[in-house]
Amino acid sequence: MIDRIELEHVSKSFYAIQTRPHHLKDYVLGFPEDDFNAKTERRIDVLRDISFSIPSGQSVGLVGRNGCGKSTVLKLIARILKPSGGTIVCNGRVVSLIELGAGFHPDMTGRENIYLNAAIYGLAKKETDKLLPDILSFSELEDVIDLPVRTYSSGMYMRLGFSCAIHMHADVLLIDEILAVGDAAFQKKCIDRILKLKEEGVTLLLVSHSKQLLRDLCDRVIWLKDGKIWMDDKPEIVLSSYQNER
Repeated sequence: MIDRIELEHVSKSFYAIQTRPHHLKDYVLGFPEDDFNAKTERRIDVLRDISFSIPSGQSVGLVGRNGCGKSTVLKLIARILKPSGGTIVCNGRVVSLIELGAGFHPDMTGRENIYLNAAIYGLAKKETDKLLPDILSFSELEDVIDLPVRTYSSGMYMRLGFSCAIHMHADVLLIDEILAVGDAAFQKKCIDRILKLKEEGVTLLLVSHSKQLLRDLCDRVIWLKDGKIWMDDKPEIVLSSYQNER
C-alpha cells in the first residue's frame, strides 16, 4: 500500500509586522515622530518539525486547540501554503473543503460555479456534464442552481461546495470543519457519503472538534499541540487523552 500523504520535518512560520499606534497623548508628551513609524517583525512558528504519513485509503483526524496548526496542515497539503521547511508529498488528485465557498465566484450561478470548480480540478466539460445530475441531486439545490451564489445562505454554500467535492473523483479529500454547517439531516447525508468514499479507497484527512464524528470516520487521530505532534494513535486513545487535558 502506497502512502498517499507524507510529511517529513515540515515547519511553517508566519511573520507579523507591528507598528506603534498613534495617540494624542504621544504628541502632548512630545514623543519623537519617528517612534510612530517604528515597525517590529515577530515570527510565529505555527508548525515545528512535524512528520507523518497516511497510507492510501486511510482516514485520519486532526485535533487540537485553536491555533495549533490543524488548518495550516491541510492548506500545506492542498498547496494553498508553502512550507517554511521540510517536504510534503501527496499522490493523486487532492480535493479540499477547507474554507466555506472558497473558489466560488459570487456573481456566477451555482451551475456555472460547478463547471468552474470541476475545471479547476482538471475535469473536462463532458465529464462535468455527466456528473451534474448527481451533484444537483445530492445538494438538493435544483430550484436555486441558476441563481448567483451570493444569494445563497451559508448552508446552501456548504451543500454546493460539498456536493462538488465528493463528485470530483478525489484520491485525497481534505475537510476542515465544514460538516458543522447545515441541518442535521444533510450532515448525516454527508457523513454517509464520506463513509462510502472511504469504502471506495479515498484517503481522508479531517479537522473536527466533534469526537463522535472522528470516532465514526477515522482510523486514527493526530493531536497537534504547540505546533508539534503530541499523540498519534487510535481515535479512542487520542480523544480520551485530549479530553482529559482540556
